[in-house]
Amino acid sequence: MQKLVIASNNPGKLREFQFLLQPLGIEVLTQAQLNIEEAEEPHITFIENALAKARHVSRLSGLPALADDSGICVEALGGAPGVLSARYAGDNPKSDARNNEKLLHDMQGVTDRRAHYYCVLVLLHHADDPQPLIAEGEWHGEIALQPSGDSGFGYDPLFWLPELDKTSAQLEHEQKHAISHRGKALRVLLERLKVMPG
Repeated sequence: MQKLVIASNNPGKLREFQFLLQPLGIEVLTQAQLNIEEAEEPHITFIENALAKARHVSRLSGLPALADDSGICVEALGGAPGVLSARYAGDNPKSDARNNEKLLHDMQGVTDRRAHYYCVLVLLHHADDPQPLIAEGEWHGEIALQPSGDSGFGYDPLFWLPELDKTSAQLEHEQKHAISHRGKALRVLLERLKVMPG
C-alpha cells in the first residue's frame, strides 16, 4: 500500500497519523486535499461511524482509506460524551473549548472522575472491502478539576494521568503517541497490516 486517505479533517488527528505512519513510507493524503466532504456520523457506536467514514472516503477517492472514530467516555456520565465527543457542546461550530467547558460543568460536584479515551481504527483496501482491518485502543485516566497544558487537542487539557501527574496536554508528542488510545490502536493495526496480503 503506497497511498492512504485519512477520513478526517481534524488537524490534531491528521498530525498524529502523519507522525505515526511516516516511518512506513506510505503517502498520507487527507480527504480535504481531495475535496471530499466529511461523512455523516449518525451511529451510536464508534465502530459503525468509523466504517461509514472509511467507506465514504474510499468510494469517492478510489484509494485505501483509514478512518478513526474516537472520544472520551466518562464513567459518572454513563460513558458520555462518547461518540458525541466532538459535538458535545453543539455543532455551531464544533469547539474544543466549549466541549471542555460543558464537560467541566457536567462534572461539578462529581467525585468519581474516572474516564477513558477510546479509539477504533478501520482500514479499507477499497470501498467494498469485505474484510476491513479493525483495531482498538483505550487510554485510562481521570477528568481534572481544571484544564492544564497547551499541547494536544480535544479533551487533552482535562485528561489527567495520575501516574504521570500531568494532563495529556502536558505531554511531549512522542510520549503521548507511545501511550495514547490512538497510538495503541495504530500499532495493533500496523501489526495486522504486516500479515495481510496486498
